[in-house]
Amino acid sequence: SFETLYDPFMMEGMKTAVKHIEKVIAEKKNILVYGDYDVDGTTAVSLVVSYLKSSYEQVAFYIPDRYKEGYGISYQGIDFAADNDIDLIIALDCGIKAVKQVEYAKEKQIDFIICDHHRPGDILPDAIAVLDPKRTDCSYPYKELCGCGIGFKLIQALSIEKGESFDDLIQYLDLVAIAIAADIVPVTGENRTLAHFGLQRINSSPRPGIQALIGQLDKESLSITDVVFGIAPKINAAGRIEQGSLAVELLTETD
Repeated sequence: SFETLYDPFMMEGMKTAVKHIEKVIAEKKNILVYGDYDVDGTTAVSLVVSYLKSSYEQVAFYIPDRYKEGYGISYQGIDFAADNDIDLIIALDCGIKAVKQVEYAKEKQIDFIICDHHRPGDILPDAIAVLDPKRTDCSYPYKELCGCGIGFKLIQALSIEKGESFDDLIQYLDLVAIAIAADIVPVTGENRTLAHFGLQRINSSPRPGIQALIGQLDKESLSITDVVFGIAPKINAAGRIEQGSLAVELLTETD
């Protein structure tokens, strides 16, 4: 039941993150959504970009090149942001240890909001907000969300502030279920609820990009195992063979 989902504002830094995003939008500044090239990262970026773009145009995304830039937040990505007059980078599924990179961005007048699910180091990056249930000072009850799951909690918090209905967010759960399956996080607690309803969405009315991937599988309906072995590797392949940004283009396509 959706009633078992926790209030996103229980997550340390969430209120600050939401207020800052609202301020950036009110001031008509540019936002860059940055994420890792794997399934969790590309679905998380697709989710946050889709949600923000539904009401605000000045949103771009960036997926680092696996071979040229490697994992996490790259200096090249920050330079791209600076060249494109970006004021805020929202990092998903990475960034919890990017202390030097966030400092570098600050020198270029670029703020960071970090949404990560990996274990933090001794020092947190000096970002506007760091959303990570694995922070020792975070009392959020469920610690096993994937990166896309934390992206979902962020858009849930933004939608609560806007007075929107939770029903408006169900359309994003196909992405969350794919990330939960692909990232092999425990399918317990909040993950179980999100995966359950996300799988329903995949089987009833998935977004066009996911529909295209399902069309290649000879299946009446997909189980979580089908998602792990039939959908996730294809999304992963984009970053391995060419560019992870192709996966985001596929998953955010509306036609």
